[in-house]
Amino acid sequence: MLMAEIATRFLGCLTTEQWQAATYAFGDPLRLRWTYVPAPRPGVSLLGLNGEARKAAHRLLATALSRHAFAQVVTIMALEEVLDLDEQGRRGRHSDDYHLAVFGSPGADHWGWRFEGHHVSVTATVAGGRVEVAPLFLGANPHAVRYGDAAVVRPLPLEEDLARALVTALPAALREQAVVAEVAPSDILTGTSAVTSTLEPLGVPGGALATAPRDLLARLLDVYLDRLAPSLRGTHDPAAFSFAWAGPLSPGAGHYYRLQGPGLLIEYDNTQNAANHAHTVIRRPGADFGAELLAAHLAGEH
Repeated sequence: MLMAEIATRFLGCLTTEQWQAATYAFGDPLRLRWTYVPAPRPGVSLLGLNGEARKAAHRLLATALSRHAFAQVVTIMALEEVLDLDEQGRRGRHSDDYHLAVFGSPGADHWGWRFEGHHVSVTATVAGGRVEVAPLFLGANPHAVRYGDAAVVRPLPLEEDLARALVTALPAALREQAVVAEVAPSDILTGTSAVTSTLEPLGVPGGALATAPRDLLARLLDVYLDRLAPSLRGTHDPAAFSFAWAGPLSPGAGHYYRLQGPGLLIEYDNTQNAANHAHTVIRRPGADFGAELLAAHLAGEH
């Protein structure tokens, strides 16, 4: 498996001290803890890696993501330098403040890894040759860097534009059902907490939509599913998903939305910094960190 080969190559590029920082037992509780804010985190920092190790870290990340999602991630990482400039260096942010941790031995029956830093968290779990990527978080601060009215850099554009097009395309009665709050929450509602499969869907069901808005729902769902490498994407029926929106509909106002269907939860929030600070996440309720994958694999073994 290419993922295991690249992970092995990455570990082989490290010094002894870096290898010790990068590697954990598969059963280490840190495998199930993730965050998207600046904080101490497991793994070896990109800062200080030689060119070969840094390239292998990027290549491992790319095995889980599509080409355009990989481009989104490296753009988000580069935005740390813009944010640091805006903050006049007060928090010491830098584009190398990202860590890679490997849990277990690459190529073993079950193992995993996480690439993480401010506004990026990608967790991959491998069991029996199958891969699950979740949670998968991407954010951006600033959400857009503008020159006048034009966005010069905007790493998460479709995530906002398609959702707004969808909610505004709904007829009045369905829009009233879809808009669940006049004010958006200050962040994604699930945060980094465990998400169960019993979380109640909100908003309007996709099966109730006419052709045009259902097509927009399908395109929005694809934006998130297509973050994953094609072999890891999976399929989902848009009609089985609910869509909920919170906040005003006008561009520039703080807003939130949620897509929820069988085995999948997607959240988006852009309220902070005058609605110029976005958070998005893909979760697998009850099955984050490959929980169902591991359970099925272990059941098969026995």
